Amino acid sequence: MNRIQVKTLSLIAMIVAIGLYRLFPHPFNVTPVMAMGLFAGTYFDKRWMAFVIPLVSMFIADIFLGFHNTLLFVYGAIVLAVSIGFLLRRSVSPLKVIAASVAGSVIFFTVSNFGVWLVNDYYPPTWEGLMTCYTMAIPFFQRTLLGDLLFNGVLFVSYWYFAKSYRALKVAS
Repeated sequence: MNRIQVKTLSLIAMIVAIGLYRLFPHPFNVTPVMAMGLFAGTYFDKRWMAFVIPLVSMFIADIFLGFHNTLLFVYGAIVLAVSIGFLLRRSVSPLKVIAASVAGSVIFFTVSNFGVWLVNDYYPPTWEGLMTCYTMAIPFFQRTLLGDLLFNGVLFVSYWYFAKSYRALKVAS
């Protein structure tokens, strides 16, 4: 199996596996949603795969978890996370991954709560209603941030380790 196939299959397996985490009991809002997008955007050689694989992983889990009326906003936020990952491609460093992770959390917070305000009747369809929606969502942000930092750490460190091990195996053979 050549290097590209190994890399692609490894990336797919990592994203699908971490996406399935959502099916198991976990702390509320501590999920790998944006991490999958950021990681995919950073490492998939084919840009279309960077978009498709995290979205398919989310969709598979959502089949079991159920669909909701803000799904398009969540999936849209993942697309934005993939785009942020594209910016990391040339120079991945711990500080850049942390910064991108925080940016992803802020984007997810902004986009998903805009969706809650837009498609539900929890808040009035006014500027004040939108601001109330964002204010009420602030307590959930810290767990979103925690999940993004945690899962980006798991994905990026795991990939670094596997890539290093694979290179060592190639040199030894």
